[in-house]
Amino acid sequence: MHQNPLRDIPHYLSTFQTYLGPRIYLVFGLTLMAALAEGVGILMLLPLLQGLDTGTAAEPTTGAAKLLHDLLASLGLANSTVVILLVITVAFIAKGALTFGALGFNAYLRGQLLRELKVRLFDDYSRMSYGYYAHNDTGHFINLINEQITQTLQSFQFLTQLGSQLINSIIYAALAFIVAWRFGLMALILGLMLLFLFRWINIYVRQVSRLAAVENGNLAKLLIQFLHAFKYLTSTDQVGPIRSKIKISVVRLTGYQIRTGVAASFTQAVREPIVVIFIMLLVLIQLVLLQQPLAPILVSLVLFYRSLSATVALQGNWQQTLNLIGCLELVRDEFIAQDKHRVSDGTQFAEPLRQGMSLCDVYFSYESSLGDVLKGISLDIPVRTSVALVGESGAGKSTIVDLLTLILKPQRGQVLIDGVPGDQIQLASWRRQIGYVSQETVVFDDNIANNICMWAGDISKDQCLMDSVREAARQAHIDHFIETLPEGYQTLVGDRGVRLSGGQRQRLFIARELFRKPNLLILDEATSALDSESELFIQKSIDALKGRITVVIIAHRISTIRNVDHVYVFDQGRLVEHGPYEELRDSNDSRFGKLVAMQAL
Repeated sequence: MHQNPLRDIPHYLSTFQTYLGPRIYLVFGLTLMAALAEGVGILMLLPLLQGLDTGTAAEPTTGAAKLLHDLLASLGLANSTVVILLVITVAFIAKGALTFGALGFNAYLRGQLLRELKVRLFDDYSRMSYGYYAHNDTGHFINLINEQITQTLQSFQFLTQLGSQLINSIIYAALAFIVAWRFGLMALILGLMLLFLFRWINIYVRQVSRLAAVENGNLAKLLIQFLHAFKYLTSTDQVGPIRSKIKISVVRLTGYQIRTGVAASFTQAVREPIVVIFIMLLVLIQLVLLQQPLAPILVSLVLFYRSLSATVALQGNWQQTLNLIGCLELVRDEFIAQDKHRVSDGTQFAEPLRQGMSLCDVYFSYESSLGDVLKGISLDIPVRTSVALVGESGAGKSTIVDLLTLILKPQRGQVLIDGVPGDQIQLASWRRQIGYVSQETVVFDDNIANNICMWAGDISKDQCLMDSVREAARQAHIDHFIETLPEGYQTLVGDRGVRLSGGQRQRLFIARELFRKPNLLILDEATSALDSESELFIQKSIDALKGRITVVIIAHRISTIRNVDHVYVFDQGRLVEHGPYEELRDSNDSRFGKLVAMQAL
């Protein structure tokens, strides 16, 4: 960016034009017409003032007054004071109507911009790569889509007001120049001097704005971390350290706001004194030194006052724009980053799984400096079979699952879905076939029914939907608990299911995935939070799906995989052995057999 913020105005306008198109310039067109209408009304004061003494307009001999007199004479209105007053009235009414149109259209554009930015950014987030998501914290995303876009909207408002003030300033200065060119020339020079004098404030305000935008994200991150860990932090009286970090962030933010507030106060305080001083100096020069006639000076004085006021207001709007420009730049940069990190989608529609899935000599690493997480993995998962992925933490089991869902892409090798390479598959068509239950439960702040059916409809009005929800709850062994609640399936579970126990949250999560009737069900430590009785019922539900859908299970507890068709054992990113459960269990030199023996099965 240039050091001089004024040079970046076209760039900022083009940023908004990206989302609104050329419609934004209609605001400036309406403002231009409103300024011209007001200028006509002010110019009509010239013949009015010249004819005050005699009751009729005295014919001038030179300058803008003569041109205006000749124009009125050609229309037969040169000596009609009433008509001149009527023209002035109509001009200001037209100015009011055009100003209303400009402001109203500006409000419409702000609404369109807010919708466009928030919806587009959410859509980008839904398509961003998992790697980009993993490298940024939750506060970063929430700060951008919530706080920074709202601030960007305000920067758009101030920027359009800035354009309007610039137009007004130019129109009034030009008309003042026409009426009394020496007066207008001095007005132009003084206006440029004002903008130059405020240049250092503008640079300072933009720097502070950028710092404040970044700090907003940091504060959002800290607050989210505090709320997510609220139970742990309060239970162990460890709120103090994170409170200190939040306090530091708040102090920084308030410091930035104080600085920009002081700068805005200075601009506001000097506005009127500067205008009055400059006007008095110019009038004195016109009357005493240049000995100009009074009537043109009075009309030019009005125009100059309007021009200089618009110039000072322009500085105020520009300062307010720069106060929020950090937000605009942050949002702009996020859209650019999203374009770079968007998941590429294939074109081939994934039909319901018919053959199975395969990994062919797959290598994968999250960071090249950390080495490969998976090293030459090849395996097959035939359709409607159940397989277990077994190994110590960090062996690469969850990474394999992420490759199967096509969230991650291998650096080398291929992931095949029914023989089709993963990068050629239309992602949505494949992922709609997947049910995924992880150890970290996903529960929404809504009622139990909506958590199971994901807002597929109203269970109180749709009996078929209600039956499907009940069946999923029964399979997940949570129906008995739900029916004991006063509000049943309409019971609100709170943020992240805080009103439920850990086991209840997990069973609710499982019920949702069973409700979807997936072709592939992935269970990543899905029963780790369940008691033994609930785990037994869930195991029976999973066993009941055997032969009907494809099931992939990651589990440390061997009891949950006793009935699978095939077991894959991993160690430090390598597939070290695989085979049927009983065969591996009974093998004397099997790593899996030793693991089973350790768990005393």
